[in-house]
Amino acid sequence: MDAKRWAAPVLAALLVAVAVGWGAVSRSDDGDPVDEAVRNQAPGRAHPASPDPAPDSPSPSSGAESGGGGGGTAPREPQDVLYLGDSLAMEAQDILGDRLERSDRVDAYTSEPVAGVTVCDYLQGRPGRSLVAAENKAAALVKEREPGVIVLQFWGNTWGYTPCMEGVEWGTPEYYERYAADMRALTGQIADAAREADVPRPRLVWVQQPPDALHPDRIEQVNALYEQQAENSGDLLADGGRELRGDDGRWTQYLPCNDHERRTAGLCTGPGDTAQLHRDDDPLHFCLAPTPEGGRPCPARSPGLERYSRAVADEVADYLRG
Repeated sequence: MDAKRWAAPVLAALLVAVAVGWGAVSRSDDGDPVDEAVRNQAPGRAHPASPDPAPDSPSPSSGAESGGGGGGTAPREPQDVLYLGDSLAMEAQDILGDRLERSDRVDAYTSEPVAGVTVCDYLQGRPGRSLVAAENKAAALVKEREPGVIVLQFWGNTWGYTPCMEGVEWGTPEYYERYAADMRALTGQIADAAREADVPRPRLVWVQQPPDALHPDRIEQVNALYEQQAENSGDLLADGGRELRGDDGRWTQYLPCNDHERRTAGLCTGPGDTAQLHRDDDPLHFCLAPTPEGGRPCPARSPGLERYSRAVADEVADYLRG
C-alpha cells in the first residue's frame, strides 16, 4: 500500500494552523519560589548531569525495569491513575479513561491535559509564563490526588507553542538537553511531592510518541530520551506509536484495518480496507474531527486514538497486574 506522504512546506503551514497558540491562554508564573535546580535549567544555562530520582523503596516485584508485569507475582492493590500531557492527551483522554476504568486494578482515573504544553509547563518554580495553572502542576496534583500511576504524554512542543520553552528551537542540541533536564526535574518534583505528602511515589509512564511527519529524526531522539529517563528512574515506557507506523517505521495517513476496526462501525473507513489515522488537513492529531483552539476530547470515531490509547492502557495494566 502506498502511504500518503506530505510535502514539508505544506505540512509546515498546516502545523502552524492546527497548533494551539499559547498567547491566548498563557498564564503568569505560578508564584512559587524558583528553586536553584529549576533555575539552572533555563535556556542558555549549562545542564550538568545529575542522578535521576528513583522511586522511593520500589517493590522488588515492580517489574518497572523490564517495562511490564512480572510472572507469578500478586497483583497490586487498585490504584488511581492521572493523565497529563498536551493536545494529543487532550483528544485521547476520554478513550484512555474508558479503557482504564474497565479494569478492576484502577480505582479512579483523572486527567489534566492542556493543549500546546510540554514538560516544563508542569514544573513548579519555572520562571516566566506557563500554560498550566499552579493548582494543576504535577507536584500539586500528587499532593491533592495521591495517584499511584501518572501517565506523561508530550509530543515535544517548543517555542511557538508554549512560552516555557522560549528561545529553544526544534532539534537543536539545546532542545534535547533542555528536554532531558526538564524530565529529570519533573521526576524529582513528583518524588518530592509524594514524600512531603507521606504517600508512595507514583510510578511514571512516559509515552513514546508516534512518527512525526515533518521531523522524523526529532521524534526518534525524543523517544530515546523517554527510554533513558524511564530506565534511569525505574519507571515505565509505553510505545504510543506501536500500531501507528508505516512499513518503513515512519508517518503514514492510512494503515490496514485490524480485526477490531473491521468489526466496529466508523473505524475502517479508509480506501482499500484501511484505517484513516489523520485528517487530510491535520497530520499531527489523530482525532478525525477538527481540532479547535484549546483542544477537546475527540468527539469522533478515530482509529488512531483507539490504537494510541490501547498501547498506553496495556502498559498501565501490565504494571498493575504485578
